[in-house]
Amino acid sequence: MAKNRLRNAAVKIGSAVGKVDSTAHKAALKAARAAHVARQELIDLTKQVDALKKQLKKSAKRLKSALK
Repeated sequence: MAKNRLRNAAVKIGSAVGKVDSTAHKAALKAARAAHVARQELIDLTKQVDALKKQLKKSAKRLKSALK
């Protein structure tokens, strides 16, 4: 009788640990995906900023030529 109670308690504990582990794993995957998306967005923004810098440089050069 006592063995069954201990076994049942061990099963419940094991199930709880498994659920927590699974939830933590899913959360880690979601965080990794979010970090990847954020990194891609940062790369895209960097490219846009570089393009705008280049465009500004050209515009400044044209303006200097026009003011001469």
